[in-house]
Amino acid sequence: MPGPLRIEFRRYRLPFRAAVRTAHGVWREREGLILRLTGENGAIGWGEVAPVEGFAGESVDEAEAVCAQWAGKADPAQLAALPQTLPCLRGALAAAVAEITPAAETDAAPRAVPDYLPVAALLPAGRAALAAIGPKADAGFRIFKWKVAVADPADELAMLDDLCAALPAGAKVRLDANGGWDRRWAERWLGRSADYPIDFIEQPIAPSARGAEDVLLGLANDYPTPVALDESLSGDADIIRWLDSGWKGVFVVKPALLGDPSAALGRLAAARSAVVFSSALETAVGARSGLQMAFRWPGEARALGFGVWPLFSDPRCDGPAAAPFIRWQDVAAIDPEALWNVLS
Repeated sequence: MPGPLRIEFRRYRLPFRAAVRTAHGVWREREGLILRLTGENGAIGWGEVAPVEGFAGESVDEAEAVCAQWAGKADPAQLAALPQTLPCLRGALAAAVAEITPAAETDAAPRAVPDYLPVAALLPAGRAALAAIGPKADAGFRIFKWKVAVADPADELAMLDDLCAALPAGAKVRLDANGGWDRRWAERWLGRSADYPIDFIEQPIAPSARGAEDVLLGLANDYPTPVALDESLSGDADIIRWLDSGWKGVFVVKPALLGDPSAALGRLAAARSAVVFSSALETAVGARSGLQMAFRWPGEARALGFGVWPLFSDPRCDGPAAAPFIRWQDVAAIDPEALWNVLS
């Protein structure tokens, strides 16, 4: 393990190129911290703290206050002892420390990575999705993601016919409700989805809803269309809890929000769980860490939920441009120092 570390951080508030609409409302900007750790040997590691509303965990202010307490220097043991209530900070620090830890000190053997991974195309909410499918299909996308529970659920359900009819042959769509339905609407959508090319329905019920865990388990067991967890996974401990509950659906893993997910990912791999790695609309720094995990995942390579860029008004903050595939060489080429300088 590396010795004492120099810790620097820069806070950011970056406007999106276009507002993002979800069941939680309209999202116009992203806020977070970029961490820069320097080891005794001069090696540098990077991490990003990027909390998301709707997920449990710390605020940006809380993470910044903890970083400020270290006054620029900390021991790795201090970082490892951070509480579970700071999942985004824990994850950012774990990613940065891993970069400056000599390979000889890690337990895991180097793992070969694929040249590229498929990506799902993010569609706009509402009827605007219909016009977006054609150009994205022409570009080569075959998995699409549509944000639902943004408008009246009956109106959106009526659009499902048109949306699926617009898909190219063999394509599928993921429906992301962001926890915006109640049980009745979730059952209606799942009942209809069996007749459509639906890859899965993501987080139909909010994790804060009464009896949410039992409802989600019931939905996953009662309908043929797979159900995915997203907001229900607010930390690495949540992944383990859902595995222990017998969850047979999909795990949407947002590495930026999961603390240090190495143990949880190991459990998921051992259980041969269906896993989709997804963006939390972070900058290139967080995307780099998350995509590295996705490329090293030993299970089935399901289409990534990282088809979000260009995202920011300043393109220097973006990860790899949205395309049907993300190449490993594009991930390796991300330069965190460039973004750090943008924020200076």
